[in-house]
Amino acid sequence: MRDVLQAVREVRPDARAGAGVLRDLVWGTLFGSGFEPGKVRDVDVVFFDSRDVSRANDDRVTALLSEHRPGIPWEAKNQAAVHTWYARKFGGEPVEPLTSIEDAVGTWPETATAVAVRLDARDRIEVCAPLGLDDLLNGVWRRNPRRISEEQSQARFRRHDPLTRWPGVRVARSS
Repeated sequence: MRDVLQAVREVRPDARAGAGVLRDLVWGTLFGSGFEPGKVRDVDVVFFDSRDVSRANDDRVTALLSEHRPGIPWEAKNQAAVHTWYARKFGGEPVEPLTSIEDAVGTWPETATAVAVRLDARDRIEVCAPLGLDDLLNGVWRRNPRRISEEQSQARFRRHDPLTRWPGVRVARSS
């Protein structure tokens, strides 16, 4: 993960890596049979650039990351652009523009995945966790009601199969 964070800092110092890759690392280590980097589906990298909300911007950052660290399944997304594609991709009503990385991370589907990190200039890990770290560190699968519906959450639950992947995890109802 440190190598991932170093690559992110080299390409885009303001960006962060997070979501599923952090959940997989923490939950695999604490509640499962270990973390397996080869099974990571993607490494979500988020940045905020309101000057260029084009898809080409996402592609450019993803390509730069791939050049720096080939073999990692990078997926960079400009959080300033989410409102331009979210409803088309996930359905529902259009969403309001996000105002920052912190605002964006706070909309991610589960509370345990609403976490992103980066390395600062002194090699310290800077954590962005607007919903806190309790569910990530305590192995709680909980829907974040800010953005996804109960139906979308159930589909994600079935797809990720957390109770099989991480036997120590428990499911909580969202408020």
